[in-house]
Amino acid sequence: MKILMLTWEYPPRIVGGIARVVHDLSHKLVKDGNEVTVVTYKEGNVPEFENDKGVKVYRVENYMIHPNNFTDWIMQMNFTLTAKATQIINEQGPFDCIHAHDWLVTYSAKTLKDAFQIPIVSTIHATESGRNSGIHDDVQRYINDTEWLLTYESSEVIVNSNYMKCELQRLFGLPFEKINVIPNGINLTNFNGIDRDYDFRRKYAMDNEKIILYIGRLVHEKGVQHLISAMPKIINGYNDTKLIIGGKGGMYDELKEQARNLGIENKVYFTGYLSSKEVQKMYKCADIAVFPSTYEPFGIVALESMLAGVPTVVSDIGGLNEIIDHGVTGMKSYAGNSNSIADSVLSLLYNHQLCDNITKNAKAKVKKEFNWTKIAKDTYFTYEKAICQTMAEKQAREIAQENAQKTAKAKNSEKEITKLLDFKKKHAYA
Repeated sequence: MKILMLTWEYPPRIVGGIARVVHDLSHKLVKDGNEVTVVTYKEGNVPEFENDKGVKVYRVENYMIHPNNFTDWIMQMNFTLTAKATQIINEQGPFDCIHAHDWLVTYSAKTLKDAFQIPIVSTIHATESGRNSGIHDDVQRYINDTEWLLTYESSEVIVNSNYMKCELQRLFGLPFEKINVIPNGINLTNFNGIDRDYDFRRKYAMDNEKIILYIGRLVHEKGVQHLISAMPKIINGYNDTKLIIGGKGGMYDELKEQARNLGIENKVYFTGYLSSKEVQKMYKCADIAVFPSTYEPFGIVALESMLAGVPTVVSDIGGLNEIIDHGVTGMKSYAGNSNSIADSVLSLLYNHQLCDNITKNAKAKVKKEFNWTKIAKDTYFTYEKAICQTMAEKQAREIAQENAQKTAKAKNSEKEITKLLDFKKKHAYA
């Protein structure tokens, strides 16, 4: 199959989780014998074209003008994505399917669909309503409407959790059978050959301190503020603990100020941006990982933590709630509840046997349910459904046109016969 991926991020440009999903899925599809072309945004000193181990990656730059706002910038990007994809189709032939990732590429996907009659499969990684606990202004409404448009124009829609399936049905009224639940996956070799690096660990904590780790964006829906609020209770119950917060985001200064106000700034360390190698090392140095999101469609960081062998605490929300079985593959806490987070963390700090059991079960679950071999097969099947649906619709249109032509011919014949009979009657009287 020949597949066109449209995405606004692809490594080395990583904004959120989409980049890793597109990268890993594309490579697995290529290994399975498909041809995958990715058209994405160009950022930094990277080539405009790259053959990334079989995946053809084309990168486009935006126009050399300053947009008024983010949504204008996105629209400009869609124009350049469309232009590049059109050039590729004219030079290399049509694609069997377009895979559009999130609302950011909606207009490019729709334009290419209409121009070349290529079915769209879209993956909705998150919704604007979910991120903001509702729609509160015109920009959010515009994004929400664009998300609806993408799902409407798509033959099939992919989401990564049952939670997201229910959310899309509620928000956009999508038919149940149109939404396919396919979880995100993780490269099972991510932590091969990586052991605990004590020199690296000592940059962030002393040997006697237990590291509680958070990795991710520093934004409100990730719930880091609730984890910091839980730290006084955790420290009171187990003094030799240190919270390491890895990542960047709009709440960076606010979270540092929160730790300072609680008097625990010496127990909370903000690393800032970490490279992929540093993230791998950090997981191996951690004793517990906590992901306290208040909104999380999936939560790939939980898979990373589980695969790395780190006991993991998550909030009972969204995809995280589906990944973790409480007390079996990890621990859960009530979303937005710092006391609950502290209780789950302390349970692990006090019980080494529980930690051992959880890490063993978690690794087994990740390898069984979240490997890219299974995910790529499920995605390929969704492509097939979209293509078959498009072919059926095309055949139905052709049959309808043929029937319309036959009906028109029959009506014309009837008119001619009526005229002839009228002519005969007149001449017979004459």
